Amino acid sequence: MTMSSPEIERKVRELDNDVQSIYVMLAAIQATQQRHSNRFQELTDMLGAHDARFDSHDARFDALEGKLDTVLELLKGRETSGD
Repeated sequence: MTMSSPEIERKVRELDNDVQSIYVMLAAIQATQQRHSNRFQELTDMLGAHDARFDSHDARFDALEGKLDTVLELLKGRETSGD
């Protein structure tokens, strides 16, 4: 079955409109992905800052643990010496 010239023109316009709609959707998807990428980068930066803070806290707790170990040893020494 062959299409007439007006049917072919209508089909070409329909396909052209479909292609244009697809490009519009792809542009919207691309914009959304870019926003998500930007937000993921912001979150990555925030997590990096928190990670650095946690490292700082870990170092402080390690130092405190060392001091507490020293105090514990001193107290144990007093118990055994009878003071």
